[in-house]
Amino acid sequence: MRKVVLWFIAAFTSASTLIHGAGAERPNILWLTSEDNGISWVSAYGSQNAKTPVIDQLAKEGFRYTHCFDNAAVCAPTRSSWITGMNAVSLGTQPMRSRYEIPHDVIPYYPDILKEAGYFVANCTKTDFNIGGRIDASAWDETKAKFAWRQRKPGQPFFCIYNATSSHEKTAHRPYVPNEALLEGAEDIKLFAYHPDLPEVRNNYLQYAQAVGNMDAEMGTILQELKKDGLYDDTIIIYNSDHGGVMPRSKRFLYASGIHCPLVIRIPEKYKHLYPAEKPGMTVDRLVSFIDMPKTWVSLAGAKIPETFQGTVFLGEGIEAEPQYHFAFRERADERKDNVRVMRGKRFAYHKNYMPYAPTGQYLGYMWKGSIGPAWENEYREGRTDEITGRFFERRVPEEFYDNVEDFDNVHNLIDASEHQAKIAELKQALRKEQLRIYDSGLLPEQMRLRRAEAHQMTIYEMVRDPKLYPLESYLDAADSALEQNPTNLDQFVKGLEHTDPGIRWWAINGLLLLYADAAPATDALKKALKDEVSEIQMMAAWALVECGEQELGVAALDQLLFGDCDNVEMLHNIIDWMGEPGLPLVKKYIENGGSREGKYGVVSILGHVAELNGW
Repeated sequence: MRKVVLWFIAAFTSASTLIHGAGAERPNILWLTSEDNGISWVSAYGSQNAKTPVIDQLAKEGFRYTHCFDNAAVCAPTRSSWITGMNAVSLGTQPMRSRYEIPHDVIPYYPDILKEAGYFVANCTKTDFNIGGRIDASAWDETKAKFAWRQRKPGQPFFCIYNATSSHEKTAHRPYVPNEALLEGAEDIKLFAYHPDLPEVRNNYLQYAQAVGNMDAEMGTILQELKKDGLYDDTIIIYNSDHGGVMPRSKRFLYASGIHCPLVIRIPEKYKHLYPAEKPGMTVDRLVSFIDMPKTWVSLAGAKIPETFQGTVFLGEGIEAEPQYHFAFRERADERKDNVRVMRGKRFAYHKNYMPYAPTGQYLGYMWKGSIGPAWENEYREGRTDEITGRFFERRVPEEFYDNVEDFDNVHNLIDASEHQAKIAELKQALRKEQLRIYDSGLLPEQMRLRRAEAHQMTIYEMVRDPKLYPLESYLDAADSALEQNPTNLDQFVKGLEHTDPGIRWWAINGLLLLYADAAPATDALKKALKDEVSEIQMMAAWALVECGEQELGVAALDQLLFGDCDNVEMLHNIIDWMGEPGLPLVKKYIENGGSREGKYGVVSILGHVAELNGW
């Protein structure tokens, strides 16, 4: 397959000569990325918590983009999108740590294209592309050396990535220990509006601010070595984070703190024809999505862009028209299920929650390793949070709408505000159009779409592009009906449970669950759905019965799945937790029967956490 990939890419190789001319000097490109910090953690963007003098100086010498956004809010799906130039949700690689395969003979990686165009390409040290069927390192000439440009051939242009890990979430995982010196330093920390003001919270913020400072120093070391080698004025330098973060409700989430990212680009004077503004030190207001980056890097290098790329060139001679909106997506993060889409511009953002019955603040083992998660959850359980700080742990509404200028923290949902209905309708229409354009693969549960693709010996990418196997428009319509939470749709949902397509049945059962007690007239249909051939529909039917007052029957059905043969145990554990109190006897029985308390990455599992909270 690798030979096919290279043959496919070779067709683009001649574009460098066409764009730059024979013998013309092509720019070196150094791409600096940091982990887990949004604009709120960079002093060039006004951070009150962190100091980043190296990045600030780069902004003075270059151009600071004010509206740059990640598409995925977490690392692996983001890098899946970067390496292919396609949104991970279009590939089927959006669930965290899934590594589902894609057709590599159809979808090239952008470093392959750069390599074939004559560039030396290196990536130090993070790949994490979340894609199966190909070794991540195969796209690069070098994946370990810190100053990899030194390995290129004489005169060869280079494209090198350096990824700073010192700002990663794990740097905020140290346990909270009261310390007067630390607390004194934490007094000036500015908290997001949704976090309760607790010593544990301020301590975590302060720890992370120190980590960001270490990251900035890392960047300084790389730039110093570039200067030492006499390459500083021959190299376009790009800096951005890989997504927002890092405190709970930022990384992994599609609010501004999770996707609004710093982007600074320094362009040497010899390439001033590429300036995005009149002179260095200026800001650039253009909307940039992460999906635009691989397409732009390939364009800057003079290589021809493959048709598979879904972004927009935002810099250089091949610059394209500015897009009106940014598209973002969220699905499974580690063991936690979710499904959210966002369409936003520079100011307003529309959020669509396809699983509103799940709280935003689901326990997630890795995220709870920091001191904020447990302290915040305890504050909520003790009844000491308010409408803003407590909302994280409650069921969501299907739609949210935010003014990111007046409310960067996204705590005031304006979805019902009359003055915004025209903009909301516009963004909803734009979202649907984009979902159809890129073949959004997330309208079926993860395991359901995987089973369907495997049954037809296809990748998910191929399956969702076959309208007979994945009628996306019908699924979008069915999902919209379910999210209306309108009792007048009850008969439609009951009829939907008889449909031959499990995807339609999935949205029908979601519709009935989201009616809660109002779905009681459909009790017979829900009982019948307990015998559906699809386990996800069975477990949702059981939960819906609990909500309709048939708790004994619903819990018994979940008990049978939990201790019987279930092909989606991860989803089942999520549902039992989401149910709350009616699911507690199941958790107790699970623990007493030797169920695992340990989840991924050596952290406490979902049901193990419920057991801990209840002293089991």
